[in-house]
Amino acid sequence: MSRLLDAKKNSNESQEELSLRPQTLDEYVGQKDLKANLKVFIGAALHRDEPLDHILFYGPPGLGKTTLAYVVANEMHANIHFVNGPALEKPGDLGAILSNLNKDGGDILFIDEIHRLPRIVEETLYNAMEDFKFSVVINRDTSARTLTIDLPPFTLIGATTRAGNLSAPLRSRFGISEKLSFYDIDECVAIVKRTAKVFNTTIEDAAALEIAKRSRGTPRIANRLFRRVRDFANYAGEDHITINDALQALKALKVDELGLDDVDIKYLKTIIERFKGGPVGLDTLASAIGEEIDNLEDVYEPYLLQIGMIDRTARGRVATEKAYKHLKIGHQTTLF
Repeated sequence: MSRLLDAKKNSNESQEELSLRPQTLDEYVGQKDLKANLKVFIGAALHRDEPLDHILFYGPPGLGKTTLAYVVANEMHANIHFVNGPALEKPGDLGAILSNLNKDGGDILFIDEIHRLPRIVEETLYNAMEDFKFSVVINRDTSARTLTIDLPPFTLIGATTRAGNLSAPLRSRFGISEKLSFYDIDECVAIVKRTAKVFNTTIEDAAALEIAKRSRGTPRIANRLFRRVRDFANYAGEDHITINDALQALKALKVDELGLDDVDIKYLKTIIERFKGGPVGLDTLASAIGEEIDNLEDVYEPYLLQIGMIDRTARGRVATEKAYKHLKIGHQTTLF
């Protein structure tokens, strides 16, 4: 069962990843309105000496939902226990985690990909969230009985890229629901510079800006691109990252000036060249380019929609005029 638990010290993430995470809301870059709300909720809970209400963070991947969960735990001076939703296969798995919470209360249970919780596990979670009681049925025959365990007060933080996939009963039990939005260029620049400082690396402002512009408004991508640019600079024997280092690395990585990679380009060209600009259904499009539907819908499409490269219609995906111009492809008018 220890594989299900992941406190901060025992995280399966590398120490390098953990070092990039801010420890407080003041250190956390971006999400200004969300942070302002969290400061109020956390401050009020600490003033009352109560656990924080249950929180749901949702939005595209890589925007900092997990990081925020750790920040909230740190601000609340609480222990955090981490588990992925799909790992909770049966109610007993959840019970084992809940029984390990601090008896004095105040611990935080963070469930990532909470939309993928099995329904039978989700239903046992309701009572735990509302009344801090865990109930499980023993012996599902004529001698069946319900065992109820009292739990210490705790805070559940759920993270999901698909808030719409959460059942209404589960969603309604979160007292705080916050959406994470894409980051602007200045915020991404600040993230790149902070990451460079963590890695004891100096970087030109122009290089930081170039990485930020291609990070798709996503901190995870900004940090990943910085690491790869640093690799190119270090390979050349340099410890200082220049704009030339950044441009050379990003060109080798095939990340264009808007942050589009090979999959994005293939996605757009397939709509334009094979399906005459659309509309085309997501299932058909995914099969045509050899990508998973969920991967396209959760990872690639949110950004393409954000920058106006595609439209979603009732009949499928359509490439916009902006996509034609970016790919330098002549636009042929089609009749829908």
